[in-house]
Amino acid sequence: MQRTAAPTQLIERNGKTVARRLQKVRVVVVEGPDKGATFEGAQDEIRIGGSDDNDLVLTDPAVSRRHLSLTLTGDGIRVNDLGSTNGVYLGDVRVHDVVLPGAREVSLGDSRVRVEPLAEAVEHELSAGVRFGRLVGSSVAMREVFAVLERIAASDITVLVEGETGSGKELVADAIHRQGARAGGPFIAVDCGAIPREALEGELFGVEKPAEGQRARQGAFLAAEGGTLFLDEVTELPPELQSKLLRVIESREVRPLGAEKSHPVDARVVASTSRNLPREVKEGRFRQDLYYRLAAVVVKLPPLRSRLEDVPVLVDTILDDLNRRRTAQGLPVYPGLDRRAMELLAHYDFPGNVRELRNLVERFAVLGPDPAALARGHVTLERPGGHEIRTDLPFHDAKEIWTEIFEKTYLTKLLASHHGNVSAAARTSGIDRRHLQRLMVKHDLRERDGSSGA
Repeated sequence: MQRTAAPTQLIERNGKTVARRLQKVRVVVVEGPDKGATFEGAQDEIRIGGSDDNDLVLTDPAVSRRHLSLTLTGDGIRVNDLGSTNGVYLGDVRVHDVVLPGAREVSLGDSRVRVEPLAEAVEHELSAGVRFGRLVGSSVAMREVFAVLERIAASDITVLVEGETGSGKELVADAIHRQGARAGGPFIAVDCGAIPREALEGELFGVEKPAEGQRARQGAFLAAEGGTLFLDEVTELPPELQSKLLRVIESREVRPLGAEKSHPVDARVVASTSRNLPREVKEGRFRQDLYYRLAAVVVKLPPLRSRLEDVPVLVDTILDDLNRRRTAQGLPVYPGLDRRAMELLAHYDFPGNVRELRNLVERFAVLGPDPAALARGHVTLERPGGHEIRTDLPFHDAKEIWTEIFEKTYLTKLLASHHGNVSAAARTSGIDRRHLQRLMVKHDLRERDGSSGA
């Protein structure tokens, strides 16, 4: 039985939802500097913009780093402006949040793309479980992930985990290790982007006869003997180490620096990336043969914004973890978050994913919900003398907080000038009405009774 309409369908057998069918979508640049560039695939969300972590990357300077997203829904393909500078247009009409029932052309910056649903679809199995290791979630997207993990955990196959920063890639690697036959062996994690380039080779492969300034070390591969080696952000490896990594995976032997002979190694490799790895290969920054070796199975973690229904169970899990630690330290436990805090979290898009949610939960538990500080969980900056720019924070964090203050101040004055009438405020500001209402919930602003009309 199919419960929803294309382009996404849930498949039921014997009264249970067992699979999901996703329609393929093709996005083609038909006008602009990147004319002819194409993305084709079946996934919940397709992101377009200038940043390298988008699914379709545009070099058009008038396109923002993260310009728009395309999301598959039961009614069609939803187009969301991600706060771009130059906007998203259907013809001459600027749109912020709209559903395309069929093929349409969308303009962004100086480019135009054609969004086209295809006849082909991909079916993904769903797990019956809502937990795998320390990963939790009852959403369809996470049950798809769990179904893959359940099938591969007991094997020794090499796995590539793709996902945004903070989405839980190391938790996936840890779960694969703990649920498989290697659970009794070591789990060794190496952050390839955090280790100085000159020390990375020794960290991975070991140093037997140290040169000046070096020290002897076993290396991660030998340390992971009989267990699992997790290579976080593997795309940060320089080309010469990519070659050596490929040889080690293929030969199952490693030669430490200064060694005269190689040593056999028996370690399962799980790698991760937050980048678009096929694009890295295409542009010559990552070896194609190594990519194929690592991507024997690809696990793609969904961002938290695409599975907001998982937020309540994640909050409970995070609080349980925090309270276990506090109990062990003899400290009083945190109470559960109140309704207002949960409402704020339910309307947030979590650019930092589950890692950011964890930070917010702890800060909300300590300080209470603060709408003006939601972006990074900081306390409000409002003071009697006005707003202060925080120079004791990193630039990005301070900018996010200042943006939150601007949004609330602008919306407060906008709504006051229209006596709380949301429809009139939306027309004046050029903000889509539904988007304006989400911002109002985010900033704890209320609309006037009866203002829902024109």
